[in-house]
Amino acid sequence: MITSIRLKNFKNFADETLRVGPFTILVGANASGKSNIRDAFRFLHGIGRSYTLAEIMGGKYGVGGQIEWELIRGAANEIIRFGHSSFSLEVGMNLNETEFRYSIEVGYSIGAENEILPGPFQVTKEKLEEGSRTIYSAIREDNESLRIMGAKLKFEKVFLKLEEEQPVLSALAPHFLEPLDTAEWTDISPALVDAFEILDLVTKEFARMRFLELSPERMREPSFPGAAMLGDDGENLPTVLQKLCADTEKKKILASWLQELTPMDVEEFKFPRDPSGRVHLQICERKVRKVSAYSASDGTLRFLGLLAVLLGDNPNSLYFFEEIDTGIHPARQRLLLEMIEKQVAKGNVQVVTTTHAPDLLTFVNDSTFENMSVVCRLEDSQDAIIRRIAELPNARKLRTSQGGLGRLLTSRWMETTLAFTEDYDEAGDDS
Repeated sequence: MITSIRLKNFKNFADETLRVGPFTILVGANASGKSNIRDAFRFLHGIGRSYTLAEIMGGKYGVGGQIEWELIRGAANEIIRFGHSSFSLEVGMNLNETEFRYSIEVGYSIGAENEILPGPFQVTKEKLEEGSRTIYSAIREDNESLRIMGAKLKFEKVFLKLEEEQPVLSALAPHFLEPLDTAEWTDISPALVDAFEILDLVTKEFARMRFLELSPERMREPSFPGAAMLGDDGENLPTVLQKLCADTEKKKILASWLQELTPMDVEEFKFPRDPSGRVHLQICERKVRKVSAYSASDGTLRFLGLLAVLLGDNPNSLYFFEEIDTGIHPARQRLLLEMIEKQVAKGNVQVVTTTHAPDLLTFVNDSTFENMSVVCRLEDSQDAIIRRIAELPNARKLRTSQGGLGRLLTSRWMETTLAFTEDYDEAGDDS
């Protein structure tokens, strides 16, 4: 589980830290920086997928020019905060009841006459810690060499395989390493084996992130038999639901949640095939009425997509949604919130989302409230700040007042409060 992420000189963040819980909600005006936080998580995900920096930033193309990975939004000279030559990300994690901290600093390469160029990017510092123990640390001494240090660990032979612009974490992770010649490793120590297990654990945590932008149009499409994973746009919804419905208990959960969300008296889900063999989705009501995915509302399909990913057999560790409430009627957003809070309480999945929906904020439980943050650009500043809503003056008291957090959001109370409190902080005024 990721517990925090610190962004330093990353896009429009000078030095800000986001606290991450089981269910983390981000609010803030348009263009405040919420999507930039998503890009920071995507950067980590790219490391988990063993991409080079150039691929993480600029996109990865597979066989035949197919896009395997979308580039990080923004031009090369916009990813690093204006006026600076590097950015860093620092991640706190609790994995298997052990605290880990991973940090990486990425900078521009230096030209022949020491001018700062807008790329190519290179790792300038990197570090992985388990509690107070350093697993490895790396620092770039010049454009050509990255010096790696690990307490009592012999990494030298492994680093012959380090690709250009490759973060050290993924370059060393065992599931990405080429098979090693065992004759070269007659002196493998238990400490090295332990280190490799930690590298593998952290890399897989980053790899198991998903960034879903559910599209009702894609979710209405039939899918090929056996497609068991929901695509980032919602592809394969019929076959993913078909697999879930093979479990009687999960089918009951799907039907009961959908009954709560809609006026539909849902009794069954059916998955007929067309002449080409592709699988379609039908929602069946008790009065023998069958509603195809083509007739279902956008909100119904998006809700089914959320259920599909959270109820799946092998959920990913972290899901990031932008505007998770899109297409959900305000009167039903409380149900959406309840569903997510119940699933994350089981402890095997995290959800991070942005929202502009006042009704969603009003009904959050105590745990979710502690992990809600506002992202804000102060007046006359290009930089954004991140602050926990629970730490704003009187926020806990106002949360229980009429209208609750939803009223505070629509009145821009959060941004106004930050404008005053941040000015006091800068002036050193404790009043």
